[in-house]
Amino acid sequence: MFAVMNAVLIFAAFIILVCLLNLTVKRKGKKSWNLPPGSYGWPILGETGEFLRAGLDGTPEKFLEERINKYKSQIFKTKIMGEHMAILCGPAGNKFLFSNENKLVTGWWPSSVKKLLGRCIATSGGDEGKQMRKMVSYFVTPDAFTKLYIKTMDIVSQQHLNTHWQGKEEVKVFPTIKLYTFELACRLFMSLEDPVQISKLATLFNIFLKGIISVAVNFPGTRFYKANKATSAIKKQLQKIVRQRKVALEQKNAVPSQDLLSHLLVTPDEKGKFMSESVIINNILMLLFAGHDTSSVSITMLMKELAKLPEIYEKVLREQNEIASSKEAGEFLQWEDIQKMRYSWNVVSETMRLWPPVIGSFREALVDIKYEGYDIPKGWKLYWSATLTHRDPSFFRGYKNFDPSRFEGAGPAPFSYVPFGGGPRMCLGKEFARLEILIFLHNVVQRFRWKLKIPDEKIEYDPMPTPVQGLPVYLQYPNA
Repeated sequence: MFAVMNAVLIFAAFIILVCLLNLTVKRKGKKSWNLPPGSYGWPILGETGEFLRAGLDGTPEKFLEERINKYKSQIFKTKIMGEHMAILCGPAGNKFLFSNENKLVTGWWPSSVKKLLGRCIATSGGDEGKQMRKMVSYFVTPDAFTKLYIKTMDIVSQQHLNTHWQGKEEVKVFPTIKLYTFELACRLFMSLEDPVQISKLATLFNIFLKGIISVAVNFPGTRFYKANKATSAIKKQLQKIVRQRKVALEQKNAVPSQDLLSHLLVTPDEKGKFMSESVIINNILMLLFAGHDTSSVSITMLMKELAKLPEIYEKVLREQNEIASSKEAGEFLQWEDIQKMRYSWNVVSETMRLWPPVIGSFREALVDIKYEGYDIPKGWKLYWSATLTHRDPSFFRGYKNFDPSRFEGAGPAPFSYVPFGGGPRMCLGKEFARLEILIFLHNVVQRFRWKLKIPDEKIEYDPMPTPVQGLPVYLQYPNA
């Protein structure tokens, strides 16, 4: 009996000794790091609350500005979403992260994103992520735009205005535009046209979006719990669509090149391996998210700015009328017409400068990193901010003013304007978004003027800039 007790005591003493030695080694290791200035905030929670609250208050850059001023540094440490994190500020920080993708850093998302989306382009790095991007890339090329997208976008845009705008005195822009962009994504990515099915998916999608950036606690009542249930329902619907398409392809009732879904089903990667059904579903879900919500935000904020600035509206209208007058009655827009919308795109670009649809993004350190004299240990997370650089007076004089001329000529300084990110992980849908926004703008300005019902409506970032009342407008003075 005593022998057993002695053995237990010796073993316990050994465990305690090992723990103390590990703690000593860790402490010594920590002392050797020259970490950026900053604070980890509260135990467990870190500074997550302050980070998220700044967005809900409509000033996500405030969280960063306060710490830049406090620590007198363009890099600082914090703890967000349970992760030790280095925030790299300004164009120099953007350039460093974008230029070192897949070398020193790789993409990283909070666990809520990874758990909801699963394996897909957004959450996969390395060779797997590269292969996925290559497989999707054809559908964001000019060739695909001219063959697959522009006419459909023009048709859907006109139908949307006929159904949801024409004859109305008042429209809530944000929820209405979300219907347009979601229907468009469903049609272009999956050839889905059934309005009932699209409506069911859109309802679930809005629940999913509310929990995409959240604390990943799967407890009844939380945002993540609701989003998780909605995601499961969405994936079941997408699974039915995928399996129906497989049958249609086998029976020659669908064309391999008709949309993204068929392309993913019939096209192997460079090693001859086909994407699994579950990964196809995850990528369709991710692209529905990326392909409709960011554009919804950009169009909504564009409508807001044009309502406030009638002189800008008039210049946009003039450009779009010139394009329309060069076409036959009933003729749809062409790729060449989009290239003529230079001033309109400058207006859209300035809107995205003031209201970037993606306010920033995360990375993970693949190795120990040295930046600006500070150490960032392997495994730490990093963050860059679009809102901060877009409002930096050093790069944008009178940054609060709406000025499309900033994008004439060479445009803003490199890495100071980053609504689509940069480097190897730059948003694949950049050109898709440009088409989607400009084609809608072409049709809406020729038919309507509008006035803000709530001129000082609050904009919160949850996580994208969103008018809390949905941006209600009065429609007036039809142009056609």
